[in-house]
Amino acid sequence: MIQLFFLLLLCCGCYRVPDRLDPKVSYQLQDRHLEGLSSAFPPLSPEEKASDWGREVIIARGFAAELDLYRAVSTFKRALFLVPNPERKLEIEYDILFCYFLGKRYEDAIEAFEKSDLRAVDKTFPAYRDLLLILYECYGEMCDCEKQQCILEWMESAFPETAEKLSLSQAIRCGDLDTISCFASHFHGPSYLSELLDDYYENKKSVPKAQIFNALCPGAGYFYIGQYKSATTALLLNSLFIVAAYEFFHHGHTAGGIITLGFEAGWYFGGIYGAGEEAKFYNERLYDRYATTLLNQHNLFPVLMLEHTF
Repeated sequence: MIQLFFLLLLCCGCYRVPDRLDPKVSYQLQDRHLEGLSSAFPPLSPEEKASDWGREVIIARGFAAELDLYRAVSTFKRALFLVPNPERKLEIEYDILFCYFLGKRYEDAIEAFEKSDLRAVDKTFPAYRDLLLILYECYGEMCDCEKQQCILEWMESAFPETAEKLSLSQAIRCGDLDTISCFASHFHGPSYLSELLDDYYENKKSVPKAQIFNALCPGAGYFYIGQYKSATTALLLNSLFIVAAYEFFHHGHTAGGIITLGFEAGWYFGGIYGAGEEAKFYNERLYDRYATTLLNQHNLFPVLMLEHTF
């Protein structure tokens, strides 16, 4: 019996699912996220409002305020062709970049930035902090880690508190529990990070346990993570194949018994791996719920850290 147990453990090891998080934390932008924010740029003068480019900007910002981003970008681009003032040109280029970012068109946002004069701005640019936040998020979404790290270094130099907040945000969104724990240790007393970790560890399922349970009794791993229908199906199918194989061997149909055992092996080992995958998926969805709530409550998404709007 002990030998059988260790054999099952060995089988579980061969089909081991990595017990790490790959969360899918995201946000849904609402009008209220931009309410109460003001523009980083001085208002248009009466003369500017009366100009062709000024009227286009007014219309574009109206579209943008309603999150009609496609029309906003088109109108901002018309204004860009008409504006004579270099400073106002920078503002319009930023507004176009901002629209792409809000629309989650990250590749377009990066392309707009790299083709604009915004590449040369510094801390004197009124929306410089927000620009760095936007670029950090865009490069991260495009998996350009080198440029994202460069943006973070600029942020650390100019806005260290925001840079630390970004690092924490990234750790939470990536499910980096060790880094989150390090951040939590900096707080004196209970913190929302400690609550996140405590809630997650208290309610998560063990991937190895799910696999071992399913190895000992097909379906038990699924039962452990609360998938009762899958547990019942796994138990019935494995039992059916085992009984069928026994009947084949018992009646001298060796070939049929071997073939049936082959099918049973597929169901059995597949069930072990599947139970581990489902436990991992359960943990990721559990973490997603906790992390999404925390990120929204404490404004840890980069879009919620912005200080200005159109």
